[in-house]
Amino acid sequence: MKVLSFVLNVLWLVFCGIWMALAYVVAGIICFILIITIPFGIASFRIAGFVLWPFGRTTVEKADAGAPSCIGNVIWMVFAGWWLALAHIATSIPLFISIIGIPFGWANLKMIPISLMPLGREIVSTDERIGW
Repeated sequence: MKVLSFVLNVLWLVFCGIWMALAYVVAGIICFILIITIPFGIASFRIAGFVLWPFGRTTVEKADAGAPSCIGNVIWMVFAGWWLALAHIATSIPLFISIIGIPFGWANLKMIPISLMPLGREIVSTDERIGW
């Protein structure tokens, strides 16, 4: 299974991983420049790593996430989440056009929820989530 994840991650990296990770890095840099939004920048860099190499990992809700994460997600969605979600949609369209890219297009669309609401989520290995 790890070999399959590696192959999928390499193909993902070539087709859209680098561009999407760069979008999250740009969002993180902007958040760091604005100083008050540094926690959003940290979340953006964390997601950039996930978007760069997603197969074999997933996101789960943190048990201790509360109202601050919810409020932060609303702020994030207004200022950065919507254009990152649009970038996922725009990246998935050419992937859907090619036959080999269809699974990657679906994977790209599945990342829209974390692009809209990143706070209160944690990136874990799929082995940890399943309990293996």
